[in-house]
Amino acid sequence: MLALLHTSPLHIPVFDALRDEDHPGLELAHLVHEDLLARARAEGPDAVSDDVRAVLDQAVAAGAAAVLCTCSSIGGVAEAAAEEVGVPVLRVDRPMAAAAVAIGPKVVVVATSESTFGPTVALVEEEARHAGLPVDVRQRFVEGAWALFQEGDMDGYVRSVADAVDSLPGDKTDAIILAQASMSPAQLLTTTAVPVLSSPRPGLAAGATATRTAT
Repeated sequence: MLALLHTSPLHIPVFDALRDEDHPGLELAHLVHEDLLARARAEGPDAVSDDVRAVLDQAVAAGAAAVLCTCSSIGGVAEAAAEEVGVPVLRVDRPMAAAAVAIGPKVVVVATSESTFGPTVALVEEEARHAGLPVDVRQRFVEGAWALFQEGDMDGYVRSVADAVDSLPGDKTDAIILAQASMSPAQLLTTTAVPVLSSPRPGLAAGATATRTAT
C-alpha cells in the first residue's frame, strides 16, 4: 500500500485517476492534513516537521510500504524523515525537477503559493548538482490564483496558471515547472512551445516503484 500525504482533499481524485490509468491494482491510502500547509505557509516548513513525522509514523503503522508527499511546500520535510520512519518517503515533485534540468539550464518555477518557491527552487538546484548540469532558476508567482483555489474556483485557478505560463518568454526559457500538484490541469491548457512539466503522474510512478521495491 502506498500512502499519500495531501494538504488538500482536491488531490484525491487526481491521484486515484492516475492510479487507475497507470497503476491498476496499486492500493492508495489518502491522508489529508490541510493544517500542515496553512502552518507551513505562515511559519515555514520546519515548523511542521514534528507533525509531518507523526503522520508518517501513523501511515507506516497502518501498513504503508512507502509514502508519497504531494505537497511541494512540505515535501522536503517529509523526505528528510524517511530514514527515521523506516520506509521510503518521496516528494511528488522530485521526478519533475530532474526532468526539467535534463531539458536545459533555464528553468522557470511557476507557483500560486509563495511558500512553494523555496523548497522547489532548492530541489531543482539539487537535481542539477546530482546530474552535473548547470541551472538558472527563475520564479513566476501567479498573483491571486491561490484565492481562487481556496474558493473552489478550479476553472479560474487553472486558467490563471495557464495564462501565466503562456506569458513567459519562450526564447529565455528551456523548461517550465508547475510547482504544485494542484496546478497540473493547466498543463493541458497552455499553448507555449516550451515544455511544461507537472508532478502528479511522474511522482505517482516513483511512489508505485518504491512500493513494489519495498514489498
